[in-house]
Amino acid sequence: MACLLEAPLRISVLSEVTATSRHYVDRLFDPDPQKVLQGVIDMKNAVIGNNKQKANLIVLGAVPRLLYLLQQSSSSPELRTECAVVLGSLAMGTENNIKSLVDCHIIPALLQGLLCPDLIFIEACLRCLRTVFISPVTPVQLLYTDPTVIPHLMSLLSRSQRTQEYITQIFSHCCKTPEHQTVLFSHGAIQNIAPLLIYHSYKVRMQALKCFSVLAYENTQVSMTLVNVLVEGELLSQVFVRMMQRDQPIEMQLTAAKCLTYMCRAGAIRTDDSCVVLKALPCLVRMCSKEHLLEERVEGAETLAYLMEPDVELQRIASTTDHLVAMLADYFKYPSSVSAINDIKRLDHDLKHAHELRQAAFKLYASLGSNDEDIRKKVIFFLESQQGPTASSVGPESAF
Repeated sequence: MACLLEAPLRISVLSEVTATSRHYVDRLFDPDPQKVLQGVIDMKNAVIGNNKQKANLIVLGAVPRLLYLLQQSSSSPELRTECAVVLGSLAMGTENNIKSLVDCHIIPALLQGLLCPDLIFIEACLRCLRTVFISPVTPVQLLYTDPTVIPHLMSLLSRSQRTQEYITQIFSHCCKTPEHQTVLFSHGAIQNIAPLLIYHSYKVRMQALKCFSVLAYENTQVSMTLVNVLVEGELLSQVFVRMMQRDQPIEMQLTAAKCLTYMCRAGAIRTDDSCVVLKALPCLVRMCSKEHLLEERVEGAETLAYLMEPDVELQRIASTTDHLVAMLADYFKYPSSVSAINDIKRLDHDLKHAHELRQAAFKLYASLGSNDEDIRKKVIFFLESQQGPTASSVGPESAF
């Protein structure tokens, strides 16, 4: 039975289903295995970058047939792999496409495929699973339904660079609750993923780092374990410090700072430790400057607010670092008149992030002045000194 899209979309799509789309699906039922394989390959080429074609094929029932072929032991390894690749391409379409694939039980079928010994097929299944799970409409709990899945994924980490990249990305996107943290921790996530932090592939290192950030968040058990982990004789906290160096990509600097922040807030690292005072805090302040993307500035400000919220000494240090109080005033200048006049795309981008920027600035102002009257007066004095829309937008009393 074909997977169904939502009714309004289904009507729209059905009106544009072409004879070519039907031809692709019909070829999946050819009695000649070679013709089926060629049909799947042609389908793969047809759907790349074509969301309309993807929706057409889903409506016409391609997904159940692809899943059937993928799960048949009689199918050749090449055919099973190509089916996984096409399903992964369909998953790169719209959110409605993802919902349809999940409704067709694509996740259990792909997880079952991971039991196959063929590495190329395993990588194709993992790539598709990664694409499905990073979508916000996919229930991440589906990864934890079968208790054998997580330990099996851990066992696949060492198979190849691709398995390392895809599995760590799946973990980082599917670790949403303390229960998820416990499951991953209890099945050896720390010892299995820690060596990947010094892997030669940036993608692998970055996904491993993201895993540690979600594992450590508000989790004392994980954080207390991380603080004692050695990676080739070096403490994990020092590995994170190296990842915050200015010559590293911004994404890596920011995520490493988040790891140290979460470990500190969980009580695993003292607030006066040099890796916090001299490394993580200055790094996060640096992320608030206008030379960074708006998304990075939001994340930097929110993480910094979280780091220093309970500690007055960190608040005092932050308030005198790189003119942070003045730097935050720029958070209230979006969208700018320049973007409105000269660049529609920039205006749209600024509008989307304007609320997030203001909210992040308020959080950071509140965190800065939460315990120290002198800092609070400094913030209020600065805000009152501002002229024009910045002052009226902020309001000295609204930050506290």
